[in-house]
Amino acid sequence: MSVRVGLDAPEFTLQAVVGDTFKDIGLNEYRGKWIVLFFYPLDFTFVCPTEITEFSRRDNEFKALNAQVLGVSVDSVYSHKAWLKELGNLNYPLLSDITKEVSRKYEVLIEDKGITLRGTFIIDPERKVRYQLIHDLGIGRSVEEVLRVLSALQTGELCPVEWRPGKKTLGGA
Repeated sequence: MSVRVGLDAPEFTLQAVVGDTFKDIGLNEYRGKWIVLFFYPLDFTFVCPTEITEFSRRDNEFKALNAQVLGVSVDSVYSHKAWLKELGNLNYPLLSDITKEVSRKYEVLIEDKGITLRGTFIIDPERKVRYQLIHDLGIGRSVEEVLRVLSALQTGELCPVEWRPGKKTLGGA
């Protein structure tokens, strides 16, 4: 299956760390919500904690947009739990794709290294992929830009370059 904007998002259920517990989390669990699904290479790395903690710090902004953030790496839930002892609790689930199956489906897996690129996907309430961006390993993504794009998608309008929430769309809204 190929992941492309406008197509159905590949379904999955993965084990996750939620607070201090393990829980199975599936895409279907969030019907009626927008999903911000992001993949990161590995726990205990240099760039990853900056992204993971920023998504958590801004989680209320995502919730205000009826969006659920889900972070995914190929690490085990045990690795996630150990790492979270250093990072602190997150405001969203951290999922384990230890089999690498979901990373393959979303086409972010670097097969010969066994880790993922930094992939970000915005999935609408009907389970269509509406945005995807994949970064190289050493470049952190912009959570601000993810929020901006999510807001733009939710207007249902054409949004010009550098559009921001509260600004006019090309449709006048």
